[in-house]
Amino acid sequence: MGLPAVVLYQPEIPQNAGNIIRLCANTGAALHLIAPLGFDLDDRRLRRAGLDYHEAARVHLHTSLEQYITSTCVQRVFAFTTRAGTDFDRVCYRAADALLFGPESRGLPAPILAEQPGITAVRIPMLPDSRSMNLANSAAVALYEAWRQQGFTGAR
Repeated sequence: MGLPAVVLYQPEIPQNAGNIIRLCANTGAALHLIAPLGFDLDDRRLRRAGLDYHEAARVHLHTSLEQYITSTCVQRVFAFTTRAGTDFDRVCYRAADALLFGPESRGLPAPILAEQPGITAVRIPMLPDSRSMNLANSAAVALYEAWRQQGFTGAR
């Protein structure tokens, strides 16, 4: 059984993307980047944050969210947003799922959450006065919950 894919919609900070590349390399999850990116894929900050894990990660670039959805076998998309009412740990994740995260400065645009069929909004609980979590931390929390549900299959 595989893990859901991590999908970054228009990520802006190369260090976050580099950390997520490392996360995906260490868990076996695929990483999908939705353009436009706030950095080049050869950005030294991206490479530095990802250390030597870039070659071990499966990273795919897509021109739009729609192109990602139509060109992959994704069955369900879980959009992580502070505006959701459902906690992320209430979902039973499957291999053909996608964990979707928005850009660091603004999160996922409201039209994506409202107009895209098949997208379910979920949230990571935080204290009431908190605004948001770091993108790389959010992806790690979500991906490890999905892997935990699968009994950490394949881990040593």
